[in-house]
Amino acid sequence: MERITETPARKAKLVPHLIFIAMVKTPVSPTRKVSKLEKIKESSNFLREPLKTQLLEDSSHFSEDAVQILKFHGSYQQDNRDNRAKGQEKDYQFMLRTRNPGGFIPAQLYSTLDSLSDEYGNHTLRVTTRQGFQVHGILKQNLKAAIAAIVKSMGSTLGACGDLNRNVMAPPAPYKNRPDYQYAWEYADNIADLLRPQTNAYYEIWLDGEKAISAEEAPEVTAARQRNGNGTVFEETEEPLYGQHYMPRKFKCSVTVPGDNSIDLYTHDVSLVVMIDDSGQLEGFNVLTGGGMGRTHNKEETFPRLADPLGYVDKEDVYDLIKAILATQRDYGDRTQRRHARMKYLIEDWGLDKFKAQVETYLGKTIEPFKPLPDWQYQDYLGWHEQGDGQLFLGISIENGRVKDEGSFQLKTALKKITDEYALPMRLTANHNLILYEIDPEHKAGIESILLHCGIVTEPERIDSLTRYSMACPALPTCGLAITESERALPGILDRIQGVLNNLGLEGEKIVIRMTGCPNGCARPYMAELGFVGSAPGMYQIWLGGDPNQTQLAQPYINKLADQDIEKFLEPLFVYFQQEKIEQESFGQFCHRVGFEALRSFSETYKPKKRRRVRKNQHRVSISDPMFAQLKQASQAENRPMNHIVQEALKAYFGKQ
Repeated sequence: MERITETPARKAKLVPHLIFIAMVKTPVSPTRKVSKLEKIKESSNFLREPLKTQLLEDSSHFSEDAVQILKFHGSYQQDNRDNRAKGQEKDYQFMLRTRNPGGFIPAQLYSTLDSLSDEYGNHTLRVTTRQGFQVHGILKQNLKAAIAAIVKSMGSTLGACGDLNRNVMAPPAPYKNRPDYQYAWEYADNIADLLRPQTNAYYEIWLDGEKAISAEEAPEVTAARQRNGNGTVFEETEEPLYGQHYMPRKFKCSVTVPGDNSIDLYTHDVSLVVMIDDSGQLEGFNVLTGGGMGRTHNKEETFPRLADPLGYVDKEDVYDLIKAILATQRDYGDRTQRRHARMKYLIEDWGLDKFKAQVETYLGKTIEPFKPLPDWQYQDYLGWHEQGDGQLFLGISIENGRVKDEGSFQLKTALKKITDEYALPMRLTANHNLILYEIDPEHKAGIESILLHCGIVTEPERIDSLTRYSMACPALPTCGLAITESERALPGILDRIQGVLNNLGLEGEKIVIRMTGCPNGCARPYMAELGFVGSAPGMYQIWLGGDPNQTQLAQPYINKLADQDIEKFLEPLFVYFQQEKIEQESFGQFCHRVGFEALRSFSETYKPKKRRRVRKNQHRVSISDPMFAQLKQASQAENRPMNHIVQEALKAYFGKQ
């Protein structure tokens, strides 16, 4: 293993676009030397060419220039590396990603995505870590039909990828009695509308110019897009906010409520925190800026970064503030070197004060100080909950976000049956899980029956804790950036890690583990307590020291750890943790507290002790058949595991002694 000695410094809406914008001042387009992709965007005629022409060609794939424009339309051209054969063309296929603010998926859209995955895709769906769905395995000749079907089912893929605002995230919990959560959904929708590309290219190419669904956006959003402010929009162009060059790189936003960190708020370019008064009325927003996870392999000048508190704005100014932040990154972000083009690097280079001053110049007023907030807590909302209006919602854990049928695990079948019978809306989560909501309590038993029959666990306590809090990116075989395995490897690695924990008597330990097949960090491994980042085939860079609530950045500990050495590497760290942790301290918090020098010192002097292998559930007690039948009946009636009932009974018995 190679050690590191240093660390690097809404509902989706389709609306007619607006062409005429009232202007006061026009921002300046990039004039300095720019990257090749900047020239491709400039010559694309607002995301039309060469994609529009090449879509009509009888070929299996697009050119590299067209591929770059295709991303703005929500699709990546991929190559299934498992099917590569010498002397043969690459196995070209396409991934489609949905744009659905706050993770909202209406029943009609889910039914369409499920059908598309079977008709054109690889028979699976994948929940992304930005609350969207991906459909993999689509061929070029089916791409237009697939996108058209999504749009006609209240969905969109426009802006799910590319150099522009990506899917706007928000807490998925459907609390109808919590105005702050409702505001988070509303403003996630509105910001997504505000920053949605205005070009007609998407509808021209995929729907032959037809706008299948037209929903009026909020009037204040339209008005905000028309206001030039102090040079935040371009004059007489299809793209008043983006211009012909769009953004230097992707631009990510989120909206949440105080204390709810179900969206990894520190990892976005812009995060808004809803601030309400005692009567539940919206006052304004705390604003954080400059987060981002992506790195480039072997480029130490690239690094993950946490967002900084920028300040507070009243609700009347929030859209102008978003435009001002976007304009600052648009006009001053690096368009020469793409790996240095995210907003986090602009803030890192300038400093927060200079960045804030430029944002205030575009905004035309001073940003108020950041308001105090409670501590952030990660929540996954798994299991059954009241949503505050008499209805229920159900959070379902999806390992690595992959909706599929495999063996006794028939999640895809279950969701199709539930959607067909109950037509429930769903919200996707940032931890690639899923929430069904608006559930009539009378339908709970029926939904439970479907899930039970399909092998789906709904009780959070029955989900393996390592699996529950883990994430992995798709990686091989389709991601072009993947260096090594991630989604396909993580389940087995988690089993091995659990084996180490079991041997040490740490069976119930909860550790946030995330894995990516490359340094780009799509599963946000740099916020994990234990992060695996692909660094070479079969090798991972190890990051330690993140926090269970995703409020602390992990740091790189080992540069290259071979897959086969994972147990050997982790055992001394877990032993040290077991011996020296303080009450309620997590593994990541422990690593951060003691420091890497102490971790390395202990590991270097650690001598493994021979121990009898401990099997999970080793201790067994026999009971009579009639008693077992009663136990099983109680377990089914109470919908909880038999061992929980036994433990409860034993505690009650010994408590009386």
